[in-house]
Amino acid sequence: MQEGKNMAKTESIAAGSLTRADLADAVHGEIGLSRAESAALVETVLDRIGDALLAGDNVKISSFGSFVLRKKGLRIGRNPKTGVEVPIEPRTVLTFRPSQLLREAINRPSKA
Repeated sequence: MQEGKNMAKTESIAAGSLTRADLADAVHGEIGLSRAESAALVETVLDRIGDALLAGDNVKISSFGSFVLRKKGLRIGRNPKTGVEVPIEPRTVLTFRPSQLLREAINRPSKA
């Protein structure tokens, strides 16, 4: 019966976005913590990830993927409308690289 509940929840998430509330509900359903404790746990995990990234550290979550910070240097861009060259300032960008396991699961044919 639990599998049916998970399937319905997964289908509703696939249509939109996974939210903090969805994560807290999943923790509540899987682990059995109270809703408040589940929400606090999700917030703590997301805060730790955010703090690490703000500190300049990459974040690797085994079997899921890595959040990687990459520094981009000064470069020259072009306004496509006018053709005028403009400098693009150096910046740090955040990228996500899925793990091999996640990549394989995403590309696996679904059982429809």
